Formats: sequence, structure tokens, C-alpha cells
Amino acid sequence: MSTRTPGPDLPVRRIDRVLAFMALGLTVLSIVCFFAVILAHPTAEAATQGIWPLVVVLPLLALPIAFVMIVTLLIMSFVRRSRANKGA
Repeated sequence: MSTRTPGPDLPVRRIDRVLAFMALGLTVLSIVCFFAVILAHPTAEAATQGIWPLVVVLPLLALPIAFVMIVTLLIMSFVRRSRANKGA
């Protein structure tokens, strides 16, 4: 059993905030594009014209990038907390 008292909360760094909001933005944008494709149900010919190629491909790229950003954010948070606990 540890008798350590928890230290003060660590301040949120700018890079943490940027990663969190970028991941959230990419996720929301991907979900909107996903539902746009589901609701509009473009034909194969229509999906190759205009903005539809971007709308169809964006969830395939943005969701994995958002996932990597969230994992990076978690790893950075764990490392920062472990360093703070070692110093305490």
C-alpha cells in the first residue's frame, strides 16, 4: 500500500490540447462524411465526380490518423505523469 499523497494536477500543455482537438475534429469530420455517404448513397459514376471522392475517402484516412493521435496523446500523458511521480 502506497502512502504517497497525490501531487498537484499537471498543467495541460499546448501540444496536448492541439492533439486532442485535432483528433476530435478529424473524428467528427469522418463521421459526418460517413453519414453523408450513407444517406446520399452515390452511384459509382457520381462517386467519381465533384467532391464525392474526398467525402468517400476521408473517413478511410482520417479515422486511423485520429486514432494514432489519441494513442500518442495517451503515451505522452503516461510518460509525463510517471516523470512527475518520480520527482515527487
